[in-house]
Amino acid sequence: MTQQDYSDESFWQKVKQFAKQAGREVIENALCLYYAAQRPDTPKWAKTVIFGALAYFIAPIDAIPDLTPFVGFTDDLGALAAALAMVSVYVDDNVKNQAAEKTAAWFD
Repeated sequence: MTQQDYSDESFWQKVKQFAKQAGREVIENALCLYYAAQRPDTPKWAKTVIFGALAYFIAPIDAIPDLTPFVGFTDDLGALAAALAMVSVYVDDNVKNQAAEKTAAWFD
């Protein structure tokens, strides 16, 4: 997946449609990446990593179908976690707070 496969509209549609199925950890990781990409000081290489992982997350076809109960989002979680590890320096407290607030609005 590449940055060209990503769109904000597709991201928010996937999150809204599958938030409960995907689970809190998947959604919070995706939101951390999303908000990190919105930071003006996040470099292009990091945004490329982020948008690649988010493109994989929103892709209709992936390694494990998202409709598979309990394991459908494990590959997405792995891709998101790997991307987070690579760009963690750009996931500051503000990004974490934004992701946590949005996640809480959907799950709490």
